[in-house]
Amino acid sequence: MLKNLKIGAKFNLLLMIIFIVSICLSGTILSNVLQQRAQNEITSKAQILIKTMNSVRSYTQNRVNPLLAPRLETETVFIPETVPAFSATEVFENFRKNAEYENFLYKEATINPTNLRDKADPFETQLVERFRNEPQTKQLSGFRSLPEGQVFYIARPLEITEQKCLRCHSTPDQAPKSQLTTYGTENGFGWKLNQIIATQIISVPSEEVFNNAHRSWYLIMGLLAVIFTIVVLVINFLIKKTVIERIRNIEKIAQRVSVGDMNANFAETSKDEIGGLAAAFERMKSSLKIAMDMLNQQS
Repeated sequence: MLKNLKIGAKFNLLLMIIFIVSICLSGTILSNVLQQRAQNEITSKAQILIKTMNSVRSYTQNRVNPLLAPRLETETVFIPETVPAFSATEVFENFRKNAEYENFLYKEATINPTNLRDKADPFETQLVERFRNEPQTKQLSGFRSLPEGQVFYIARPLEITEQKCLRCHSTPDQAPKSQLTTYGTENGFGWKLNQIIATQIISVPSEEVFNNAHRSWYLIMGLLAVIFTIVVLVINFLIKKTVIERIRNIEKIAQRVSVGDMNANFAETSKDEIGGLAAAFERMKSSLKIAMDMLNQQS
């Protein structure tokens, strides 16, 4: 079938194949680059936020807790500001009041928490169990679906590393009275030193970032398609003018010469390959004319 196609059709077919392959290859590479860039952007946001929350926890543990801890035995109501997890959560809730960050989430998900708002859901419980079973794992990340939409999460283990932390979480009889008054004796006890009791998890909405990446992909691919189309049309026009039309002209003259019209000239002034072909045909025509004249003289 290809043998029956003219040069122009073959050339256009070749250009079309190159065009399609180039667009598909460019689209695949561009998609991977934009997807990776979007994920890097989300990861960067999550890393910054989790480091910020760790700074809040550290400040509370080292500066706030020593000042307020003595009052836990005398106050009738527990002072939650002495707890690093409470401070970090409250700071993040204030951060979420900004409309731009309202779908960002922070939680210190605990299997057996004192404050039930920190209770781990089934997914978070699996993370805690994995950290317990894989002590060498210091961070997990991935995507999950929440009512707020698709989010990217980073989770890290929270481990009891100081004996003083067990004052409020070993047994009810050692806990401050104000804690028992506020939270009761059923939750948040039985913790052990060097035990992973929770996961610190930050969730960053990812749908908008990936939607922006998709929009960028469509825009760039549209521009590439337009550019490729223009290039193909320009190349096709140049090939038609510089090659195909000249070959067609040589073909027409050769047809006239083949039926005895020796006055037809292969008019080509160019010194390129087609010009050389025309000159060769012109010499062949002259040789043919001489041979025919000699035959006519002999006859």
